[in-house]
Amino acid sequence: MPLTITGLTKTYANGVQALKGLNLTIGNNMFGLLGPNGAGKSTLMRTIATLQEPDSGEIWLDGLNVLKEKDTVRRVLGYLPQEFGVYPKISALDMLNHLAVMKGITNSGERKAIVEALLNQTNLWDARKKALSTYSGGMKQRFGIAQALLANPKLIIVDEPTAGLDPVERHRFLNLLSSIGRDVIVILSTHIVEDVRELCNRMAIISSGQVLIEGSPSEALEALSGHIWSKLAASDAELAEIEASRQIVSVQLLGGAHEVRIYSESDPGGGFRHVEANLEDVYFLQIDRHTPKVN
Repeated sequence: MPLTITGLTKTYANGVQALKGLNLTIGNNMFGLLGPNGAGKSTLMRTIATLQEPDSGEIWLDGLNVLKEKDTVRRVLGYLPQEFGVYPKISALDMLNHLAVMKGITNSGERKAIVEALLNQTNLWDARKKALSTYSGGMKQRFGIAQALLANPKLIIVDEPTAGLDPVERHRFLNLLSSIGRDVIVILSTHIVEDVRELCNRMAIISSGQVLIEGSPSEALEALSGHIWSKLAASDAELAEIEASRQIVSVQLLGGAHEVRIYSESDPGGGFRHVEANLEDVYFLQIDRHTPKVN
């Protein structure tokens, strides 16, 4: 049941071109959509979720024209936006019941069984009668997934779901996503590379409204095999010299020193050692290669 996106474009009134003829095909299971802030990820997610119109292009989901059959699409869609608002004084139990009715689950016995199952699945059963305003960030995101799973959706979209979560809440949330992303399309839109590395068997990197690379994380890593090298820069002067003469992948602090990772087809010498490529290397290289250089 593929989701097929063809020639999608969107330019806002302020002149920002958020999507530039974007093409993408997404199959079942977890699909990671990586990109920096402003890459067009949220615009794409809102468009797929039928919340805004593109200027041109098509989106098809299992024979459904997403842009023209919005009501039908919404019945098979679960959506957790980046900013998920809730009524603060309502309990999770009452809110899920209310949303289930809005989703068309009007039989009280069926609705009760579905709501209870979702609260257990998202580990919120013990807190089901507490006001949503008392929930932690991770609990609110898990509630967001619970409401997205109402009515057994075919497509689930989660937009920047782990931003702001502490490590424990992030781990719990990713485990939850992994458990639901087996029989449906789940699109995980994020700028956090680790989320995609841990969850997704297919991914795309987008920037400036265009797809830079699409495939499996393992394929992307294989393309860099043998080409990533690292060393600790002994001084700011050495760091500047490396930056001027090498293709930098990333620079990060390690024990108070700068670890410099570079891309090179062969042994660059100069004290660099070969290291295994990781998904962050793929991400940084793709963004750098497609970012206009300022002289």
